[in-house]
Amino acid sequence: MKLIEVKNCYKVYNNGVTAIADLNLSIEKGEFVFVIGASGSGKSTFIKMLYREEKPTNGSVFVGGINVAKLRNSKVFKLRRKLGIVFQDFKLLPKLTVYENVAFALEAIGMHNKDIRPKVIKALENVGLKDKMRSFPNQLSGGEQQRVCIARAIVNEPRLLICDEPTGNLDPDISREIVGILDKINRELGTTIIMATHDRDIVNKMKKRVLLLDNGVLAGDDKKGSYVVHESN
Repeated sequence: MKLIEVKNCYKVYNNGVTAIADLNLSIEKGEFVFVIGASGSGKSTFIKMLYREEKPTNGSVFVGGINVAKLRNSKVFKLRRKLGIVFQDFKLLPKLTVYENVAFALEAIGMHNKDIRPKVIKALENVGLKDKMRSFPNQLSGGEQQRVCIARAIVNEPRLLICDEPTGNLDPDISREIVGILDKINRELGTTIIMATHDRDIVNKMKKRVLLLDNGVLAGDDKKGSYVVHESN
């Protein structure tokens, strides 16, 4: 079952730069996919189009059967409620505890308090942070803060988890730990995961599907791939 389908997609910015050029691809429900490429290859633009931070200039981007390219701005929040998004910078609320940071995602959509607690505890268990519920972000390591972000992203049990350079600020050992958690979420919860990364070692070790972008073009699609970037002339 196709969860994501991109058809004849172009993105040209106002300054004339073409970030995405005639992109066509599909991602099945339950896949774990890495998106790689050199700086300026179109990775971030592609990722942002999935959660409608950017709109394509032409073409379509279907997520869960919805053409998000045609989605009205007033409806974007409904799309994002069905997604989990993890960023390179943690975006945690410093005055809230770990529990409160994760719960906030459910409070924002109007869920009742009695339903929030078990979901938050389950999400924190999935990332190995149940014992840190009462801690504040500044009491956590960088890796722990990123795990809180993952818990917040999965607390509403999304079908799709989008990760934009989630290990970019972390050392290699912690990066492997974070990707191990994502792999567990993919395997045990069935969550589809798309991860943009520059981390060559992780991609080569995981042997998951790899999409290679080069100047906005899909230059490679390897089902059990490795990190190979063809530098543009």
